[in-house]
Amino acid sequence: MVEENTSEVSNTDVDNNIGATSVKNPKGNIHCLTIIGQIEGHIVLPPQNKTTKYEHIIPQLVAIEEDENIDGLLLILNTVGGDVEAGLAIAEMIASMSKPTVSLILGGGHSIGVPMAVAADYSFIAPSATMTIHPLRLSGLIIGVPQTYKYFDKMQERIVQFVANNSKISTEEFRKLMLKTGELANDVGTVLFGEEAVKYGIIDELGGLSAALNKLYELIEKKRKEGRIQ
Repeated sequence: MVEENTSEVSNTDVDNNIGATSVKNPKGNIHCLTIIGQIEGHIVLPPQNKTTKYEHIIPQLVAIEEDENIDGLLLILNTVGGDVEAGLAIAEMIASMSKPTVSLILGGGHSIGVPMAVAADYSFIAPSATMTIHPLRLSGLIIGVPQTYKYFDKMQERIVQFVANNSKISTEEFRKLMLKTGELANDVGTVLFGEEAVKYGIIDELGGLSAALNKLYELIEKKRKEGRIQ
């Protein structure tokens, strides 16, 4: 990941508390950000849960966008999903960044992890990784009134539209996968393996770390030629 003449420890900054790494390289300085476990939103999850806190991720994305020393973002996901609004907020920020972004799904990119993966300029998924696409779920007290269904429908449509706008799958096809029956026990939805996610157009390409890095450096070089990165 770092060329031989720049592989000293001083050229790699690691923050173990939030799973972030910055790598300095002649091909481009990149920031690696991990999204793991469950996306924690407005409610603090139990300490035994492995979580990604949105109040940690959002300031990092702002800092990456504003830092002149960072040329691109590598987003690595292995998440079961989590808070819908927190996940969408992170996805919207990634999609609106001016710097090149590449995502890589390892293990799983489930539920609200899907919009976060497709938010990058280019997305990869490992052959053994999976994605679970299902309707919106809500835990806790639910008021049994028509307004509740309308709220669910609007929130779900936000996810459908975001994924369709940031990938090659159509809204109709994504809804079919979301509402498919007979594949998940006691639930509706679809589980896609890496190759299937690419086939449906949700993810751009099958690949691993080296492919994701090479693509990110390619996007950085393209922006340099356009004069947007020094």
